[in-house]
Amino acid sequence: MRMKKLLIVATCFLFIGIVVGPALAADTYKVGAVFSVTGRASFLGDPEKKTALMVADEINKAGGINGKKLELIIYDDEGDATKSTLAVKKLINQDKVCAILGPSLSGLSIAVVPIAQQSEIPLVSAAASYKIVTDEKTGKQYKWVFKVPQSDSMAAEAIYSHMKKEGITKIAIITGTTGFGKSGRSELLRLAPQYGITILADESYGPRDTDMTAQLTKIKGVAPQAIVNWSIGPTQVTVLRNYRDLGMTNIVFYQSHGFGSKKNIELAAGAAEGVYTPLGACATPDALPANHPQKKVAVEYNKNYTGKYNEPVSTFGGHAWDALNLVVDALKAVGCDRAKIRDYLENKKGFAGQHGVFNFSANDHNGLVWQDAFNMIVVKNGDWAMAD
Repeated sequence: MRMKKLLIVATCFLFIGIVVGPALAADTYKVGAVFSVTGRASFLGDPEKKTALMVADEINKAGGINGKKLELIIYDDEGDATKSTLAVKKLINQDKVCAILGPSLSGLSIAVVPIAQQSEIPLVSAAASYKIVTDEKTGKQYKWVFKVPQSDSMAAEAIYSHMKKEGITKIAIITGTTGFGKSGRSELLRLAPQYGITILADESYGPRDTDMTAQLTKIKGVAPQAIVNWSIGPTQVTVLRNYRDLGMTNIVFYQSHGFGSKKNIELAAGAAEGVYTPLGACATPDALPANHPQKKVAVEYNKNYTGKYNEPVSTFGGHAWDALNLVVDALKAVGCDRAKIRDYLENKKGFAGQHGVFNFSANDHNGLVWQDAFNMIVVKNGDWAMAD
């Protein structure tokens, strides 16, 4: 009889354990993220991870989301497509997250789009290419995929608009062969006629190239008024150093929005002075007018991030801020229902983020227009400054 009672008690405890486990899990909202924290794109993923952790910590200290804790699960794909794909699958199938942030790179984001679509989970990419959200065959937006960085087409328009104002009509382009570089190149070529721009030279280089002197020498020979470089990582700094060493600083130089880290200015060792680049509000919050719709969030983000990590904000960290806060807004409104989160994001209007005021729709899963999403920035005295 005593043994029977013990078995009954043990069974009761086991039953309680089974019930309590899910009950505790129900007190949290799980959000996944895949960033390139280390490896070739760590300049993107490291500030993204730091920003996401900081935002999650702030949310939990303030009481969480409707009284529930935000559990942020971050995986490092090291800039590798296979690891990125495996991480996304793990977040969906094993971790059972409500939504996913990332990946950091355009190519990796494009690679996981079919997984998000098939699994029917909201994915908010931290990469730029318009191909991440747009099915090129149909022209429609992928149902489950969103992105927060300004598209390459927007950056190209911002650059060309500034050129038009400056009377620049003859240019050269030099682009990386990564997914980001290829997408940017196609948009530069496509939009040039609309702005009266003639492209005199079209050069490229690989992501691991260490000298672009040959390409720049060809460009120098056609004497353009300006050069546009479109790449990410150390190569965009190498191009600037080679440009300076060849004595080409009389030619106006533009970088894509992939240049948005002050570390690039430092690494260029003076060669970035006078370079133009289109960036979001978080790059220069103090220069924004008091009534700017992004002023408050940009100033607060800069203050909190620099105070916590003792390093300047990069535009890439701002992508994580926008992505996570959008998902948190959805969780507050509809809870951990993937379909409802998707619907909420698609209908979200007037969200003031680090890279613009987002107005999503069924026909636009980026939700930005370049006129509002970019400021033209110039490197002045080793820092960002608003261009005239």
